[in-house]
Amino acid sequence: MQIKHSIAPLTIAAVFLGPAGIALAQSRVVIPDSSIPSADITADVSHTNVQILVPAGQSGPQISGTPAIPGIPGPPFTGFFFETPASIACVYQLMLPQVPGCNPNLAYMNPTGGARAIAIVDAFHDDMAATDLAFFSNQFGLPAANFAVHFAQPNSGPNCTTEGPMPAADPSGGWEVEESLDIEWAHAMAPGAMILLVEAQSNSNPNLLCAVDYANFLLSGLGGGEVSMSWGGGEAASETTRDFHFTSSGVVYFASSGDSPGVEYPCASPNIVCVGGTSVGRNATTGAFLNLESDWQDAGGGISRFETRPSYQPFSIGSMRGVPDVSAVANPATGVWVRDTHVSPQGEGWFVVGGTSVASPVVAGIVNAAGNFASSGTSELSRLYSDPSSNFNDILVGTCGLNIGFAAGPGWDFCTGRGSPRGYSGK
Repeated sequence: MQIKHSIAPLTIAAVFLGPAGIALAQSRVVIPDSSIPSADITADVSHTNVQILVPAGQSGPQISGTPAIPGIPGPPFTGFFFETPASIACVYQLMLPQVPGCNPNLAYMNPTGGARAIAIVDAFHDDMAATDLAFFSNQFGLPAANFAVHFAQPNSGPNCTTEGPMPAADPSGGWEVEESLDIEWAHAMAPGAMILLVEAQSNSNPNLLCAVDYANFLLSGLGGGEVSMSWGGGEAASETTRDFHFTSSGVVYFASSGDSPGVEYPCASPNIVCVGGTSVGRNATTGAFLNLESDWQDAGGGISRFETRPSYQPFSIGSMRGVPDVSAVANPATGVWVRDTHVSPQGEGWFVVGGTSVASPVVAGIVNAAGNFASSGTSELSRLYSDPSSNFNDILVGTCGLNIGFAAGPGWDFCTGRGSPRGYSGK
């Protein structure tokens, strides 16, 4: 994939340092074509919510460096402090004992647990998905994944419960890095869960929703589980007629809130746990210790134009649905390691990936590993909103939204919802 779009990172709420203490303000973010919303406002399509960081001193998106652990050829790399499965488990207090500061180069306690299945719904075909997932798991000491790929039919009504033909590859390659990110980080957070990659024939919303229906069908035969969707698009008046796709018994749904101010669908659906984004601040001069978790200014959030406020949300939000519900790591400047083969013409490699595409599978995996398995998305949402604040990291720093019109603050807010996960209790 030729990555054509590049933007400079926006202001972030803490000091992030890279190799030899070089400020990440000297780095750049590249956005795959798949993450660029369609210019045709009538097009019924969705885009990914993935961004790739090119740190200062690196010539391209593939990251190379001196291994932080001698004899281990891949990440973590000395001088880079991007997140690993163990460091995220530390940040969100999933595992004890914790490494002071949750240094990604020192954290070693990977998440455990997980059961039933997590279905990842994406578009197009990634022929190297299983290989990249196995490489990722081996690199970070995770157990081999119980993994399967399924192909959804082209949108055709009742055939959405039968296996379809293999989709074509994404011409831009961006959906392939999305798939690598989603399956790797869902597995990282819930290594005991089966990971199902359900590929839609294209990124048209009818085809993606057909893939959701097929994921529902597959999960129903496995005793239930979670669906993670790291894609979305602008809201439309007709969206409420699509909310029924996210009502399968025994299935809890998660979706990314988007990588720009405002509200995306399907995240706006009251049947879906809408997952926003945060920034995990580290300072290399203090041993890469975690400074704070702030909001990610670019994450989606706000008030839906078409979905009414569900009963589980506080009255103070108003009469319409507010998003996100919860949040997790998303800022590409504080991104996670991903193994992918197709993200660039140079072939396979390690990449630092961000966007709310990270947050959705991370939270889906944490909820799966918690083991409560709610009967529906709304049941899970009711639990998330009724849980005590001690089960969340309340994000108090940052602004977000159109014209930076919202601010993070105590309790639920439009920037990060209830905050990021803290442990497994109440999930």
